[in-house]
Amino acid sequence: MTLSETRLIDKPTIKKDFPFLDGTIFLDSAATSQMPVPVCESMSEHYRLGASNVHRGVYDWSVRATDKFECTRRKVAAFIGAQDERECIFTGGTTDALNLLAQTWGETNITAHDTVVVTSMEHHSNLLPWTQLAERKGANLIWWEVTDEGELDLDQLPEILAAQPKLVALTWVSNVLGTINPVEKLIPQLKEHGATVVLDGAQAVPHMPCDVTKLGADFLAFSAHKMLGPTGIGVLWGRAELLEEMPPCRFGGSMILSVRRDRVRWAEIPHKFEGGTPNISGVHGLGAAIDYLNSIGMDKVRKHEVELVTYAMEQLGQLDGLKVFGPQDPARRSGVISFEFRGIHPHDLATIIGREGVCARAGHHCCQPLMKNLGRQGTTRASFYIYNTREDVDVLVGALKKAGEVFKDVIL
Repeated sequence: MTLSETRLIDKPTIKKDFPFLDGTIFLDSAATSQMPVPVCESMSEHYRLGASNVHRGVYDWSVRATDKFECTRRKVAAFIGAQDERECIFTGGTTDALNLLAQTWGETNITAHDTVVVTSMEHHSNLLPWTQLAERKGANLIWWEVTDEGELDLDQLPEILAAQPKLVALTWVSNVLGTINPVEKLIPQLKEHGATVVLDGAQAVPHMPCDVTKLGADFLAFSAHKMLGPTGIGVLWGRAELLEEMPPCRFGGSMILSVRRDRVRWAEIPHKFEGGTPNISGVHGLGAAIDYLNSIGMDKVRKHEVELVTYAMEQLGQLDGLKVFGPQDPARRSGVISFEFRGIHPHDLATIIGREGVCARAGHHCCQPLMKNLGRQGTTRASFYIYNTREDVDVLVGALKKAGEVFKDVIL
């Protein structure tokens, strides 16, 4: 029985909603996922029916736009298990959310007497804001290392806890290795020792059920464009009591209660962090993307990817000279598979398979410290999502075989 026959994901619906994928094997969803037709229509509707700003007008167009905008905030809160929709701040994406956090909570709370922990598998977006903050403040910086199997070194955890870290920046799912970190077990231990935990959910929220209340993290960031939505829009979730204490860092319209010559009063959360005209159509697109994923069910999304990655690992494992990085157990990884093949440079390999209609990523994937740990300049990465099938894996394997023929004289 093929994956499409298991009916985890309805293949005819997927084909209808992603018509532009016909003839193209898109395996780069970890960078940016594709948008289904309903998401595109939701965004265009904002302009087709009359564009207006939000929170500023009392005429019908503005009221409609504002209602839809705030409806999406409620959808986001429900989607990630937040207890209070005010805890969900719209940002320009994961990178923007984490930089906002470093400029507000970080600048206010980190001092030269504190310890900051980052893992060596972090995307630069959840690495550089904190390493730069630690350098600027003179704080102690600890790197949480990765094992040869591509998982967090849990033997280092006692050392980290003993350091009483003020902040731990932790990716839920690695965008290179596909590793799913055991955050539900780690976060309570880190918080017991006084840490504020910042969770990068960019590769997790689109692919598995999320409940921030159960996880117990302090902050979570993710992007719409990795979960069937548009680019330029994301979310920073934070515990209300922390957000209320944080100062704003972007000043302009909509983020104030009153401005006087001698005093300014900021708006309540989340609005004090959303100064200026937001990406309104992007927020609408995010809402539609959440609706689309909910119509499938995040449990099914996760199960689909586990079955697909299981098949992909089996097929790729039959190719001589191919090495997959990260956990070998599909249940411990996401739909991301980074690999090297017969010593072929990742960019050359991606170019050759691209000529066969396979869209995959090559490079360091914004994780240069991790690449140094792996002893590689980069990898080729295939990342799967709801619109991928076993047939896509077969095409990938066939393309890799052709690449092997092209570079058959490469010395391994």
